[in-house]
Amino acid sequence: MGILIRLVITAVSLWIATLVIDGIRLTTDSLGGQIGTLLAVAVIFGIVNAVLRPIIKTIGCGLYVLTLGLISLVVNGLLFLLVSWIAGRFDLPFHVDDFWPSAILGALLVGVVSWVLNMLVPDGGDD
Repeated sequence: MGILIRLVITAVSLWIATLVIDGIRLTTDSLGGQIGTLLAVAVIFGIVNAVLRPIIKTIGCGLYVLTLGLISLVVNGLLFLLVSWIAGRFDLPFHVDDFWPSAILGALLVGVVSWVLNMLVPDGGDD
C-alpha cells in the first residue's frame, strides 16, 4: 500500500510541476489521459531514481563531497530529463523542454512537494 501512496504522491508532484514551471508540459486534454500519463511518468520516475541514483552517488561520491552536495541539483535535473526522454519513447504526452531552468527547477519542485506530501500523508509504515 505504501508504494501506491508514494506513486500517487509523485504523480501529484509532477502535476504541480506542470502547472508551475513553463518548460514542463502535459499535452493531453482529457482528465483520464492526464491522470494516466502522470501515473505512468511517476512509475518511470521511481524506476529511474531507484536504479540510477545509487549508482551515480557511488561513482560520483567524490564530486558530491567536493561540491558539498550541490552537484545533486545537476544530477536530479539530468535524471528528470531522462524521465522525459523515456516518457517520449513510450509516447506519453509529458515533456521537459530544457535542462535550465525547466529540468533543474522541475526536479527541485517535485522533490520538495513529494517530501512535504510524504510528511503529511502516512503510508502505514510508521505504526
